[in-house]
Amino acid sequence: MDKQYSYADFLRAMGHTGKESSAEKLLNEIYLDMFLNIIHREQSSLRLLELIDEALDKKDRAAFLKYTEALHQLQNTK
Repeated sequence: MDKQYSYADFLRAMGHTGKESSAEKLLNEIYLDMFLNIIHREQSSLRLLELIDEALDKKDRAAFLKYTEALHQLQNTK
């Protein structure tokens, strides 16, 4: 996604009247789902990076490989 537009910008462009149509409800659900997915991916990535650091500190090769593979898979599911 090259440019990010807010839902408020979309409503202004469409001349929102105050009543939410079924299309707007669907769009709200899509935006919410996308937002939650992004937050979940970011939190999961941060947690995996912490686990990778811990594995490196402990010189735990098996844990390091496990967590780096999980992070790699997470990053490739975009």
